[in-house]
Amino acid sequence: MKLNELEYNAGAVKARKRLGRGSSSGTGKTSGKGHKGQNARSGGGVRPGFEGGQLPLYLRIPKRGFSNANFKTRYATINVSDLNCFENDTVVTPELLFETKKLKNQLDGVKILGNGALEKKLIVRAHKFSNSAKNIIEKAGGKAEVI
Repeated sequence: MKLNELEYNAGAVKARKRLGRGSSSGTGKTSGKGHKGQNARSGGGVRPGFEGGQLPLYLRIPKRGFSNANFKTRYATINVSDLNCFENDTVVTPELLFETKKLKNQLDGVKILGNGALEKKLIVRAHKFSNSAKNIIEKAGGKAEVI
């Protein structure tokens, strides 16, 4: 078999429907859109869920329940490996991280995550610590203090 002898299997390639071509094709003249009206126009039709002006189903049914998503606590996260830029015995606070541009924004608090290694002895003050981050900081001789 050669590359120039490759062919599709029979029935694998179907010719596309050529709209508006002749009357024998079944899709000539109006191209299957009928005569005039909103759906025959370009860009015509209505949005999904539209019921002709009648109050749509999604507005008619009762709304129940409560979502706490608006009130959840969101933490700005930083990895332990990012704290290596500070000198030994530095007190690392959220304000210091913000000033040194290690954090873009503080959100509702700062959480230290345990990704990477820490070579410095630091006193880290944050709102939350992952267990692995706390272990890494204490193993390096530092302290993890919850604000």
